[in-house]
Amino acid sequence: MAPTLRTVVRRLPLKLGVLTGQDELDRPVRWVAVSELEDPTPFLEGGELVLTTGMRLDAGNAGPYVDRLVGKGVTGLGFGVGLGHEVIPAGLVEAATRAGLPLIEVPRDTPFVAIGKLVSDLIAAEQYDEIRRAFATQGRLTRAALRPEGPRAVVDGLARELGGWAALLDEAGAVRHAAGEGAARTADLLPELERLRRPAGGGAPASLALSTPQEHVIVQPLGARRVRGFFAVGLDRPFTPVAHTVVNAAGSLLTLAVEHGREHLAAERRVRSAVLRLLLAGQVRAARETLELLGDGLPGGPLVVLAAGGDQEAVLEAAGDEFAVAAEDRVVVVVAADRVEDTVSTLREHGPVGIGSPVGLDGLRAGLDQADRALASARRAAEPVMRFADLAGQGLLSLLDPGMTAAFSSALLAPLHEYGSRADLLESLRAYLACNGHWDAAAQRLGVHRHTLRYRMRRVADLLGRDLDDPAARAELWVALAVTE
Repeated sequence: MAPTLRTVVRRLPLKLGVLTGQDELDRPVRWVAVSELEDPTPFLEGGELVLTTGMRLDAGNAGPYVDRLVGKGVTGLGFGVGLGHEVIPAGLVEAATRAGLPLIEVPRDTPFVAIGKLVSDLIAAEQYDEIRRAFATQGRLTRAALRPEGPRAVVDGLARELGGWAALLDEAGAVRHAAGEGAARTADLLPELERLRRPAGGGAPASLALSTPQEHVIVQPLGARRVRGFFAVGLDRPFTPVAHTVVNAAGSLLTLAVEHGREHLAAERRVRSAVLRLLLAGQVRAARETLELLGDGLPGGPLVVLAAGGDQEAVLEAAGDEFAVAAEDRVVVVVAADRVEDTVSTLREHGPVGIGSPVGLDGLRAGLDQADRALASARRAAEPVMRFADLAGQGLLSLLDPGMTAAFSSALLAPLHEYGSRADLLESLRAYLACNGHWDAAAQRLGVHRHTLRYRMRRVADLLGRDLDDPAARAELWVALAVTE
């Protein structure tokens, strides 16, 4: 921030006097310009303290001269007396009074260069102070980032330090945390986020600055290699260079937190996968000890294994604090029996869920197998939830893989299908098995003599190479025939 005109004129060694514009002394002085031109404005940017001895000023051009300076936006006019003019011309004083332009009298023994050096020193001091404040702010934000709630603390600190609002957004643009009016202000940013996700030319994502007369907003993507979220900050005034520095520092801290969080999460998931393998291998004690190193544990009492389909990232997030592991094409979730309904109601929003029966820690392998079978059935039936207990009540065939069972049936019964047009062999076998091998009952069902049925069964046994008196062979044949139905 530049020094004000009031600060400059109060410096006693300069002995400056204010003739007009006493109410405008809080204007910033961005530089000092010495000029004897009748129109110096082509060489000005605005915000300068213009110094002149009035060599080209007279009563006729004082008014237009002041109007040009005011139109350019100069901060004030310093007039050196004792050279071209012993006193400041009355016409210049009147024009400055009328225009509200601060008019400063510079005595003969105060060189213009002394004023220039003073302003330069003040600007340098202000810049140093801004840099110092920026470093102090970065330090406070860094300490905030080290807290357990790191990213949220950074967002809160950023809004507080800059006196505006700030918001942390996920990859989709949903607000994860907001400070000030951040939650309400981010809705209009969603269309702009797409530009940051897919920068022109496929380069690295850059920040975005939006300005209106009422608000100035900066949006930055978070992530080292790809966009993993965004943060936005807004002020009711333009961002100063120091504010930009602070915003960039906050962006770096948030990116570091996001990337570190993902690496930590990935490592934790690998440990959980190892714990699941230990549990399935029956090494419960080792599994518990490993989880304790993470500050975690397994629920007590009866457990239920869930197998959840759908997007694994979404399912893992929906599982919350439950023990969940992404494995192959599903997520395995182990929950206490009394937590099943609440957990399933959350998981089913992301894909089908298979539910095993309650088991102990030593029965997790059986519980997982049940959950997997229930999930497979849910996928085939396009059902959101399937329980193994309900599945088991539907008969043995519902537990078998349809594709594998069909292939087994086709291969086993192929000799009977290939035996000319003797479909009566299949029907005879079906009746024989349905009657548990009782010849008279089976023959009566078919409407044939029992000797005819005996002949057919001998032919079936020869074609299949199976002993029909063997219970295992009968079971296989029953499954094969049931599949053909």
